[in-house]
Amino acid sequence: MRLATDTLVSRLSRKRNKCKPCPHCQSTLTVKHGKREIKRTTVQVYKCNTCNRFFSDRKVKGRSYDAKTIMRAVTYYNLGYTMEQTKREMAKRFHRKIPLSTLRSWIKGYAKVCRFARLRKEAVKLFGRDNMVFSHSLQHNQVYNYQMHNAKLALVANELPQRKFSLLASYLRKIPTQNFPHYLFQHAASDDREDGNITKKRAIRASQVEFDSLDFMRLSKRNFANALASLALHLAKTNRQRHEAIQSFMTANDSVTVACEVPVYLTGDDIRYYLSKGFTLDLENCKTPVTGHIDILQIRNGLIHILDYKPGAERIDATSQLTIYALALASRTGLAVKDLKCAWFDDKNYYEFFSLHAVYRKRKRKD
Repeated sequence: MRLATDTLVSRLSRKRNKCKPCPHCQSTLTVKHGKREIKRTTVQVYKCNTCNRFFSDRKVKGRSYDAKTIMRAVTYYNLGYTMEQTKREMAKRFHRKIPLSTLRSWIKGYAKVCRFARLRKEAVKLFGRDNMVFSHSLQHNQVYNYQMHNAKLALVANELPQRKFSLLASYLRKIPTQNFPHYLFQHAASDDREDGNITKKRAIRASQVEFDSLDFMRLSKRNFANALASLALHLAKTNRQRHEAIQSFMTANDSVTVACEVPVYLTGDDIRYYLSKGFTLDLENCKTPVTGHIDILQIRNGLIHILDYKPGAERIDATSQLTIYALALASRTGLAVKDLKCAWFDDKNYYEFFSLHAVYRKRKRKD
């Protein structure tokens, strides 16, 4: 009997990554139990082998449309489409004929999470639909979809002192131009010199760099990013599409994301500068430049926030990667590292810290 039980638990454990945790008892010993047609959508049904109760993946309760349709419609509206234009786009692109009264209820119902709704009227007035979000494909060994929200940059500018905002905005606007060193993200030129010539080699990615950080406080909490990610995941058909779905959804629908897939790089000179200022960076022998792309960049509460989406965030420590991003962004813009706050997150967890505290020990004042 014990062997049979162990076999059942083992089999269920192998499936738990594919199944949902039980909303009734939080057990992960759940299995798929067929699908059910509910009005205009199909939902996956699960059975919990701990409490023997059934539940579905239909997170949008009381709605007769599937969550993907709702999220698409909300996003179109927040990208500057009128209600009537949103209705036509949904019918044209996805063959879903949605009454205007239904669209209004969705917009109103999700306004507490998709908080760009409070800025939308002014954003449309300033930039219109076509100039709301700027998108550009970056050919950096693979294609990155860089996005910059022109309207939000203008509307949240007062969140930062004018000088700091100007430094950040100038860098973001430089990225899609020929003045930006895109070659560093392809076959990069290293800082190693031989006979006065720059040797050619690939840059190392920030996600590949690890170093020992100082003891500092990481704050674990719930954030609007968790709720937005949960909604955005409905738009991802595969795991590989999760990052892009979350980035595009947050760019369109939250009130503070100003850019995504922001390229940054850290050179050997940058590292030497930080070391000369007393930073505890164990990167003297690191190949440079170190490159990366910031998933999500936000301006809120007087700080610039660097966010990285990490599925299974509770099992990951992204301190090194995010600190590299912060040091690189500070170096490229001229901002102070103390102006940058970092976090990694998924749809359930959010881990936040000041990058400065990870690599710089506050000096005691001399009496």
